Amino acid sequence: MLQQITSAQNPKIKDLLALQEKSRLRREKGLFVVEGRRELLHCLECGYKAKTLFVCEDIISQKDLKEVLSAAGPGCGAFSIPSQIYSKVAYREGTEGVIAELETRTMDLGDIRFKGEHPLVVVMESVEKPGNLGAVLRSADAAGADAVIICDPLTDIYNPNLIRASIGAVFTVPVVATTSEQAIDWLRENGITIYTAQLQDSEWYYDVDMVHGTAIILGTEATGLTYQWRLAADKHIRIPMLGKLDSLNVSVSAAILLFEAVRQRNI
Repeated sequence: MLQQITSAQNPKIKDLLALQEKSRLRREKGLFVVEGRRELLHCLECGYKAKTLFVCEDIISQKDLKEVLSAAGPGCGAFSIPSQIYSKVAYREGTEGVIAELETRTMDLGDIRFKGEHPLVVVMESVEKPGNLGAVLRSADAAGADAVIICDPLTDIYNPNLIRASIGAVFTVPVVATTSEQAIDWLRENGITIYTAQLQDSEWYYDVDMVHGTAIILGTEATGLTYQWRLAADKHIRIPMLGKLDSLNVSVSAAILLFEAVRQRNI
């Protein structure tokens, strides 16, 4: 049975808005917000636990409502909110009338389990734009990557913009936040070749062997990778740039390099 919330001043609505806006509060409470039926179902299928559901019955169909309630389980509080409140708490249109608060999970490098003998990993150093990281996660999911490692992160993986940009891939791909030093040690311990994407002293990405264990390392668009990663690399690789600009959006670069690994492994 859904409980009714009729005022935007309700403490639960205020808490929901605060969780969306403040990474510090997400860390303190161990909670984050997911908006949209598709993203929420991805999250629940991957074992995350829902604490609270907010649904707008003017938007969500009864069939979808039953599906979401069933997936969330009996221990989840469920509230019905009118469309005027939903429009204030929803980040975007077209989210099918459902927003949820869920419990966060922390993953370490030791928790990563490889799908096969030759792992494929993406490493992002000091990424700061949630939309870019979300798009990289989406590509990593599509390419069947084993993990995405975020080194020295400048953004929160539970940022609502990141979750939205990833279309739920932040839940389907193992994501670990760590330091560059720890990531380099872990890659070496697991025999994974380190390919840094950079312009200097590099060779074409399609000329290197990505069939064996491969880590694709990407830096920020503004400054690229730090010297620590350049020094740790087994090889430096680059994507041909035939126009006047010398770089691509980092998420586009990640997709190109990931699917080169897929191509090599399937010929």
